Amino acid sequence: MNDVLVIAGKPPRYDQARIPGLFLIAVVALLTACGGESKTTFDDLGVNRTAFNWYLPDSAPLPVEPEINPMTEAKFQLGRHLFYDRRLSGNGTQSCADCHQQSIGFTDGLAVSVGSTGELHPRNAQPLLNVAYNATLTWGNPSLRTLEQQILVPLFGEFPVEQGINDGNQEQILERLRDESRYQELFPDAFPEQGDPIDYNNIVFALASFVRGMVSFNSDFDRYERGDSSALSASAKRGRQLFFGEDMECFHCHGGYNFSDSTFDRTQTFIERPFHNTGLFNINGTGAFPENNRGVFEVTEDPSDMGKFRAPTLRNIALTAPYMHDGSMNSLEDVIEFYAAGGRNIESGPNAGDGRFNPFKDGFVTGFEVTNQEKADLIAFLNSLTDETYLANDRFSNPWSTP
Repeated sequence: MNDVLVIAGKPPRYDQARIPGLFLIAVVALLTACGGESKTTFDDLGVNRTAFNWYLPDSAPLPVEPEINPMTEAKFQLGRHLFYDRRLSGNGTQSCADCHQQSIGFTDGLAVSVGSTGELHPRNAQPLLNVAYNATLTWGNPSLRTLEQQILVPLFGEFPVEQGINDGNQEQILERLRDESRYQELFPDAFPEQGDPIDYNNIVFALASFVRGMVSFNSDFDRYERGDSSALSASAKRGRQLFFGEDMECFHCHGGYNFSDSTFDRTQTFIERPFHNTGLFNINGTGAFPENNRGVFEVTEDPSDMGKFRAPTLRNIALTAPYMHDGSMNSLEDVIEFYAAGGRNIESGPNAGDGRFNPFKDGFVTGFEVTNQEKADLIAFLNSLTDETYLANDRFSNPWSTP
């Protein structure tokens, strides 16, 4: 018998996913009891009670920690090992890191990702950095608001299969982990009050802790904002002015310290979770997107939600091509030209239609004039958002490849 995690009253697909297995009922119930919201524990001075070191500059706000899964270094390190472990897949061939590679900003360089059984995901792998600040997870599901919820999808989802854990191989996978000597120490260290801590609840909580701890604020842009005027080239400084200007309006959807308007942290009282239709499609002039990739509409079935997707962070954007939710744009220049046109006109084929006139398109995607020099300046600024130290940080690297 397969149980389904129902989100917004609909059988989930894609980044909602269908989750099999009776053993998941306890996980789902625990997350549901918390309303899917992250909760933070503060003392009277507003200081987090956990001792976890986020390794953040003073200028960066602290992320929210869920009450059900407070951050600890032991859970972070366990999650790091699990993230890189291919034994945590049905056929033992794929790890989380195969779709999220550190050297390219924790993406995979593909238009759409490939699961452990060879099945294609309909969407592009988003980069994993500063995910702790995301108000929602995934491209198009407003209901997935915690990493503990979202991680169930790649592990146990069936449409498409990613890691491929299912009712038939659950115990076999746990036995693989129990046979690993490192886990015989890592699991008890992370969950010291449990007699037999190697289970899926703890796997989810450890993975969430690792991904939540993957933070990045050391790009050239960050150093410039902290007072180093030499950190940006003259071209990047001009691009910065263009990016935050009203003519191009990039900052409306990609603003703030995380370059996304879907951001929250401990300083915020009210949380916004916006999604945007950028005019990527307008099939037959009806506003439609391809049936397997229709954004928030797949959750709500509200026509006005057709083609709405979350604005991802632009941090490390120079490394994470191809772009857009379906990986359909190969370069930053392609993306700039798309927004300059105010949408995409597909002249022939099954998806033919002029996205510039999509009736559900966001009001900020209106198009603009841009010269070749301005494009070069804007790209120089986007390149300045790369954090080279993050890409080489041993804290986020593969622990299995070191002695």
